[in-house]
Amino acid sequence: MDFEFTDKSKELQKRVRDFMDQHIYPIEDEYNTYVEENLWKEYPGMEALKEKARSQGLWNLFLPKDYGDLSPGLTNLEYAPLAQEMGKVPWASEVFNCSAPDTGNMEVLSKYGNAEQQAEWLTPLQEGKIRSAFLMTEPRVASSDATNIETSIVRDGDEYVINGRKWWSSGVMHPRCNVYIVMGKTDPGAQRHEQQSMVIVPADTPGVKVLRPLSVFGTFDPPHGHCEVDLKDVRVPVSNLLLGEGRGFEIAQGRLGPGRIHHCMRLIGMATRALELMCQRSAEREAFGRLIKDFSSVRQEIAISRCEIEQARLLTLSAADKIDQHGIKGAKDLIAMIKIVAPKMVCDVTDRAIQIHGGMGVCSDTPLAGFYAGARTLRLADGPDEVHMYQLGRNTVKQVLAARAESV
Repeated sequence: MDFEFTDKSKELQKRVRDFMDQHIYPIEDEYNTYVEENLWKEYPGMEALKEKARSQGLWNLFLPKDYGDLSPGLTNLEYAPLAQEMGKVPWASEVFNCSAPDTGNMEVLSKYGNAEQQAEWLTPLQEGKIRSAFLMTEPRVASSDATNIETSIVRDGDEYVINGRKWWSSGVMHPRCNVYIVMGKTDPGAQRHEQQSMVIVPADTPGVKVLRPLSVFGTFDPPHGHCEVDLKDVRVPVSNLLLGEGRGFEIAQGRLGPGRIHHCMRLIGMATRALELMCQRSAEREAFGRLIKDFSSVRQEIAISRCEIEQARLLTLSAADKIDQHGIKGAKDLIAMIKIVAPKMVCDVTDRAIQIHGGMGVCSDTPLAGFYAGARTLRLADGPDEVHMYQLGRNTVKQVLAARAESV
C-alpha cells in the first residue's frame, strides 16, 4: 500500500491550490453575500470562473480513469487530494465541474447510460452548461433502507408514468438544473433488490412540481438548495430508463462508492481549513494575559484535531486505493468506515474551532458554521451512520468467524 501520489496528481494538486489562491479565496465573502441575498440566482462571476478552470485543464477531474474517453484519466487515489483542496470552500467544486450531485449523475450516465442518453444529458453536464439533481429520498418512508422507496414507475405503452414524492433533492433550485435522475419501483412484487429502477426526467416535464426548498440549520444552501418535489402522473419515454428495469439498486450502489470518496475528501478539506483557522485565531487572540495558543487545553484541542484529520485522510485514501485495485464491491467495508468516520470527525474538529473562535465562530464571518452544518448533514446523506455501522459490524463478524473456521 503506497499513498505516494503520482507526479500527475502532485502537479494537479499545485494547480488547484494556485487556482484557489488566485480566484476562489479572494471572492469567497463576495460570493457568499451574493447568494444569501439572491437565493436562487447564480453568482454572476461563476461562468467566468468555470471558463478559467476549463482553460487550465482543471475540469471534470473526478471521472475515474476506467470510464474510457469520457475521463481525464485519474484514479480515485489521484483525484482524492484534489477533492480535499476543493472542499476548503464548499462551493468551489462547482467551478471545476466536480460538484455533487452532478458528479454522481455524470458517473451514472457515463457507466450506465446509452449513447442517446449520453448525447442528450451527459455531454451538456460535462460541459457545465446544465446542472442536475438526484431524486431518491422520500418523506413518507425511512429512506435509509432504499428498498422502502414508494415512488411508482409504471409502464404505459411507450411511456413510463411516475407518481411519488421526494425530498432532500439537492440541486433542484439551481437556475441551470435541467434534469433529474429519479429512483422508484417498477415491480413491487420482484425480489427485494430488483424492484427499483432509475429513469431520466427532464425538470420541465408536466407533473413535476417543486413544493418547497428545505432549510438546513436555518439556511437554504443557495443557489442549489435541497427540495421537496411532487411527481404526479409524470410521463417520460421508455427510452429514458437507465440500464433496465430492476437495475436501480445496482446503479445506486455503483453511484455511491466513488461519491463517498469525493464527499469524505471534501470533508477532510473542510476540517483541514478549520484547523488552520483554529491555529491562526489562537495565535492572534489574548486572554488572561496570554495568547490563546499557549493554554494547554487549546494545544490539546489542536493536537487531537490534527490526529483525527490525518486518521480520516489515510483511511479515505486507503478506500480510494481499494476501489482502484478491487472495485467498489471489494472496497465496501472501507467505504462504510470512511462514511462513519469522516463526517463525525469534521463535526468534532469544527466544533473545537468554533469554541476557540468564540462568538465569531458561529456567525458568517468564518466558514465554520457552514462546515458544521454540511458535515452534520452528511452523517445522514448517502446512508446514515447507523446503516453503515450495522453493515460493517455484520461483515466484520462474518469475516472473523470465517477466518477462525479456516484456521481450525
